Amino acid sequence: LATGPRQNNSIFYEIRTYDIKPSKMKEFVEMVNKYFHLRTAHSELMGFWSAELGAMNKVVHIWKYENFAHRTAVRRALANDKDWQGKFISPVLPLIEKQHNEVAYLVPWCQLGKPPKEGGVYEWVTFQMKPGGPALWGEAFQAAINAHINTGYTKLIGVFHTEYGLLNTVHVIWWNESPDHRAAGRHSAHEDARVVAAVRDSVRFLESQQNMLLIPLQCSPLK
Repeated sequence: LATGPRQNNSIFYEIRTYDIKPSKMKEFVEMVNKYFHLRTAHSELMGFWSAELGAMNKVVHIWKYENFAHRTAVRRALANDKDWQGKFISPVLPLIEKQHNEVAYLVPWCQLGKPPKEGGVYEWVTFQMKPGGPALWGEAFQAAINAHINTGYTKLIGVFHTEYGLLNTVHVIWWNESPDHRAAGRHSAHEDARVVAAVRDSVRFLESQQNMLLIPLQCSPLK
């Protein structure tokens, strides 16, 4: 089934998730911090995080592309970049257990946001929705997102739905000042009748949900 409406441009985001060997996580992060400027010279990195809670030894990074031709050109340039291949890719590949990528669009009613200040933590929430895409669940899902925004305890960064990968997957990124601030806000939200009603209406389209607490790496534009 088609994923339904998306934003009226060709911009998309590639979400890459890597599982790192447990004994190699520190080494992987050090390599990223040292050499990732070679990668960002080719295309725009939106964010790069490591999982703190909800997963272990996992990193997530998001890349922005103007269209698929742009991505093809970038991937070709990376394959021919001897510094990138030699200094980063060759030594890093043995540190990675598994790689996964998705192509996703921002939902039509969302623009990519930024945190009000540096520091804090990011919550990455993945929803597996019933087939049909934003055309089916978009209105109810937006109402649930807005209900959480209106509580004031959290900052929305972005809402993405997949085009390649497991379809009808939605990734929502939130920013909070700290894990404790997030916990207190969630407690208040669960007692807010407006939030409860909006979520109850949205979950009729929900298959499953998974949360991760993420910490930005040094190279991440979103910090």
